[in-house]
Amino acid sequence: MFIAVLDLHTTPADRSAALAQLDGERDEIRAMPGNVAFRVYAARDDESAVTVVHEWADEPSFAGYLSSEAFARSGAVLRPLMTEPPVSRRFRADLVETV
Repeated sequence: MFIAVLDLHTTPADRSAALAQLDGERDEIRAMPGNVAFRVYAARDDESAVTVVHEWADEPSFAGYLSSEAFARSGAVLRPLMTEPPVSRRFRADLVETV
């Protein structure tokens, strides 16, 4: 399994636009080969913070997402809204169990 955690910041006024963009892409991303989960979170303690958690079957599936139109569209909308560079942490993980 491959997991990516993206943290980004906007102004508080722009966060709703960022969330709407990510929410609008969710169904297409969830339908991509190898996608296990795509979750978007608005931080409760910071009105400018957004976190996206992706789970993918493998790195090639995630690479497919990175080269997708959905990724390009979101980047075109989100990058101008960001107040600082985003941080993406990527992990290889082994699923122990699903309870």
